[in-house]
Amino acid sequence: MTLRLTRRTTLAAAAALPLAAPALGIRSAAATETAMAPPAIAPYRRFRLGEATVTTLLAGTRPLENPHGTFGLNASGEDFAAVSAAARVPADKSLNFFTPTLVDIGSEVVLFDTGLAPEGITAALAAAGRSADEVTLVVLTHMHGDHIGGLSDGTTPTFAKARYATGQIEFDHWAGAGNEGFEAKVRPLAEKMAMLADGAEAAPGLSAMLVPGHTPGHMAYRVESGGQSLILAADTANHYIWSLGHPDWEVRFDMDKAQAAASRRKLLDMLAADGTPFVGYHMPFPGLGYVETSGEGFRFVPASYQFDL
Repeated sequence: MTLRLTRRTTLAAAAALPLAAPALGIRSAAATETAMAPPAIAPYRRFRLGEATVTTLLAGTRPLENPHGTFGLNASGEDFAAVSAAARVPADKSLNFFTPTLVDIGSEVVLFDTGLAPEGITAALAAAGRSADEVTLVVLTHMHGDHIGGLSDGTTPTFAKARYATGQIEFDHWAGAGNEGFEAKVRPLAEKMAMLADGAEAAPGLSAMLVPGHTPGHMAYRVESGGQSLILAADTANHYIWSLGHPDWEVRFDMDKAQAAASRRKLLDMLAADGTPFVGYHMPFPGLGYVETSGEGFRFVPASYQFDL
């Protein structure tokens, strides 16, 4: 799969990069195919969950050189290479996915996270037949640049008719951090933003789950409708092999690495025990699947047609 930038999107993404976490960038999902490019995939996956409709949105991708410099910092090069080879993935490069999720539930149209830049999320919404003006609530799982970047172009909000919600702990941390991305994208929306505690509802059927470590107030969310549940796991686990198979492996962008590993294992244990499906923001698109125990770690089981029956 190759998703290429148009010249306009390239310039916009380049301008946004200082606001993002250091290793995060995108190639827009609204690519124009060339004769030499392989076929693109649809940048959305829509499915039913009880009476709700869930749509995962591919807001962009990013190739990563030297993934061992990001994943498995406390693993030896030999172990990292062996795990990668056993999973049939290269050890010297990887592909990162950026997957906000849209949930139509009751009267609300809720977007969880926004990608790196407005161009990526609006293109994915358009491909799914939706628009930014339909969004009634934007929920931020945390404040890294690839989650808040699509909130605005730095001046004009992308989701002009929406309210906002995020974790109180997360907001308070970044409000005192002097972070350029937070100041440009989040603080201007603070008056429209509800502050949530662990267990609070962002909207009926959407409850916050504190899973700290990646950032101080990092949240996952449970979606419940019609007796069915889904976990939006955000960045609790960021790679389907290295993070799930080895939850104690340290990740470069986890701010508190020991706490992040504990949160990761706790959430993955729960998903495996309960059989609850989840969406991972950085899992291979469409990001939807299940967790099974495997040795001392876990295994990602992509969803197939379970949600189409």
